[in-house]
Amino acid sequence: MRRWLNYHHLQYFWAAARLGSVAAASAELGLAPQTVSAQIHQLEALVGVRLFVRKGRGLALTDAGRVAMRYAEQIFELGGGLLDRLAAGTGAPPQTLVIGITPAVPQAMVYRILEPALRMEPPVRIVGRDAQATVAVLAELAAQTVDLVLADAPAPASTAVRAWSHLLGECASVLLAAPALAARLRGRGRDRLRGLPLLLPGAGAAARRGLDAWLAAADVRPHVVAELDDLAVLATLGQRGLGAFAVPAVIAAEVRRQHRVEVVAQLPAVRQRFYAISIERTIRHPAVAAICATARHDVFATPRR
Repeated sequence: MRRWLNYHHLQYFWAAARLGSVAAASAELGLAPQTVSAQIHQLEALVGVRLFVRKGRGLALTDAGRVAMRYAEQIFELGGGLLDRLAAGTGAPPQTLVIGITPAVPQAMVYRILEPALRMEPPVRIVGRDAQATVAVLAELAAQTVDLVLADAPAPASTAVRAWSHLLGECASVLLAAPALAARLRGRGRDRLRGLPLLLPGAGAAARRGLDAWLAAADVRPHVVAELDDLAVLATLGQRGLGAFAVPAVIAAEVRRQHRVEVVAQLPAVRQRFYAISIERTIRHPAVAAICATARHDVFATPRR
C-alpha cells in the first residue's frame, strides 16, 4: 500500500528545523508545543527514521533530517511559487535546478557558468547549495536532492556513488597582490618570489596541488600566511596586503577590478580545471546542457582535455 505524506506534519517539521526548537515552532504556528511535537513524531513514524536529536535545550537535525529539510524547502518554495503564479494568472511554474557548489569554485566563475540557465525561457529557478565536501554532496546527488555539482576536480574514483564528471574547461593561474606588495615584488629578478607572503587554498583543493608543484619546481620558499578554501576570503585578505593569492586566469581581470589588486606573476604551469558532476552520462536537462555548453565555449574559450 502506498504511503501518503501529510503536509501539515512536514510543515511542523520544517518550522522546528528552521527555528531550532519545538517551542519556537509552536509560537510561529500558533499551536501548543505538544501538538507540534506529536505531529513531528507521526512524520518520523511514517518515514521510519529519527529526524531530530536533542542538542541542549534545542533540536539538531540528523542526517535523514537534513535530507528531509532540503526536500521541505523545495516543496514549500514551490508551493509559494504556485500561489504567486496562479494569483498572477501566468503559466507553468519554473523548473527548479538544485546545484551543489564546492568552495574551490570561485563565486565570479559560478555566476558566469550559471548565467545561461538564469536567462532561459521558460524560466529555471536555480537553488544553490554550499557543498563543504565533494564526497558528501555526491551522496546528495545520488539521493537526487541535488541535480548537479560544480567542483574543481572530478568525482573521486573511490566513491560508491556512480557519477559522471563533465569537464567544463581549464585555464592557467595568475598570482595577484595588493598594489604595494605587487610593486615591491616587481623588478627583483628571478628571486622576487622568495619569502613571498602567500595566501593558499586548502590542502584538499586541486589548485593547491598545482601551486605546491610550481613552488617546488621554482625552488620558491614562501611565507604561508593563511590556507583557506574560500577564494573570496583569500581575495579579501590579499586586497588588504596580507599576501599574494592565485586565481584562475579566466576571472583574473574581474578579481583585479573588484579587489583592486595587481598581477605579480603569470603561472601558465598551474592549470585549474572545473567540472560539472551529474548522475547522467549524457546530459539531458536543458539547463545543465546550457551551463556546460556556455562554460566550454565562452568561459573557457579553448579547454584542454
